[in-house]
This record gives sequence, structure tokens and C-alpha cells, in this order.
Amino acid sequence: MVTFLIILLIIACVALGLFVLIQNPKGGGLATGGGTSNMFGVQRTGDVLEKGSWVLLTLIVVLTLAVTTIAKTSGGSAAVGNSAIQERLDKTPAPSPIGGGLNSTKPAATPAPAKSDSTKK
Repeated sequence: MVTFLIILLIIACVALGLFVLIQNPKGGGLATGGGTSNMFGVQRTGDVLEKGSWVLLTLIVVLTLAVTTIAKTSGGSAAVGNSAIQERLDKTPAPSPIGGGLNSTKPAATPAPAKSDSTKK
């Protein structure tokens, strides 16, 4: 079921990309370079493409939420905790926050620095 929804999601994304590329630029946003506007041209020729873009956008949002919800509740192969990696992580001991405890023996004491002659010569 999740695979089918992901395939639908990919198809909807490709279709939305095509719908956006097919549309005529409206002359707003970053595309404006101070050029003339389409004042006397046909205004609403891209209604079908614009509505289709909104429908595809809504479909993408719904499919994304559906895939997330189904993957969480189904507990399939993608569920957290069922993988071999998660089992291996559960078996490893947690490191100490200070960093000590790696070796159980006490570290060797460092010798004190040798005293040097502090008089001026």
C-alpha cells in the first residue's frame, strides 16, 4: 500500500513540474526585469493549468500525509525498532558523558617536573 502511494506521489510531482513548465509566465515575481506587461493580451487562458497546479499540489500534500501516517501505524519493514541496525545499536553500551571509563585501570601517575635552577646568571 505504501509503495503504491509513493508511486502516485512521484507521478503527481512529475505532473506538477510539467504543469508549471507549460504555463505562460505572468510577469510577476523574480521574472520581472522591468519589461512591459501583457496589458492587452488574453488574461485567463491558463485557467485550466493554474487549477490543475493547485489540484496537484493538494494531491501531493494529501499523499505525503497519507504515506507518513500509514508507514507509522502499519509497523512494516520501515518501522523503527525492527531493523538489524536498531538491534545492534540497542546492544552497544552507551559511552560515558565524561569520556572516562574506557579502561578500568587507574592511569599511571605522571612524574612531577624536575625543578630547575631559577637564579639568574
